[in-house]
Amino acid sequence: MTANRWVRAALIGVLAVLLCTVGMLLRPLVIPENTSAPRVLNPTEIGFTQDMLAHHQQALMMVQRLDTGADPSIRQLAQQISDTQRIEIGTLLGWLRLANAAPTNSHPMAWLPAKDTPAGHDHSTMTGSAATTMPGMATMQELDALSAAKGTDAETLFLQLMLRHHRGGVGMAQAADKLVESGPVKESARAMITEQSQEAGIMTLLLAQRGVQPLS
Repeated sequence: MTANRWVRAALIGVLAVLLCTVGMLLRPLVIPENTSAPRVLNPTEIGFTQDMLAHHQQALMMVQRLDTGADPSIRQLAQQISDTQRIEIGTLLGWLRLANAAPTNSHPMAWLPAKDTPAGHDHSTMTGSAATTMPGMATMQELDALSAAKGTDAETLFLQLMLRHHRGGVGMAQAADKLVESGPVKESARAMITEQSQEAGIMTLLLAQRGVQPLS
């Protein structure tokens, strides 16, 4: 091969590399690429996760406000509830971070169609704070009363508030289980139904032993 042919071959090689490079650079402009990541959670899952996060956080608040001098069996139940829900709070926060969603819901329970509203909860009340828009939530007045209560009064009020709280949480989880087809949120909702139903049964029994009725 003569020198001219070597030069021509080298130029052709360089031109081929340049064309490939230009083609790679122009490809996204000519053929748009789908760069969006798959959705981690759908709107229903995000709404449920945000609301259950707030629901769990109030349960921890109730435990913190329980009289430290309360009966050891009540304290043990309260600690069990706290330990379980702290773990679940971490999971809920993790899902929301992955979904790039806020930890709070500006419209609590909006993910739930009116026809699927849990028993004892009415969409017509969906105004104001989370305490009035999510089933089972205590008001600030009730939380303040729990903080002030001592001895058996504290035990009774704690059981009443937490039982109502658990029943509300179970209703929310049942609604999510019905709406979500599959995946980790559905599995977590079912686990919440099981654990909170069991704890609600214990609290119902403890109130009955004290001759006290649950809150409506």
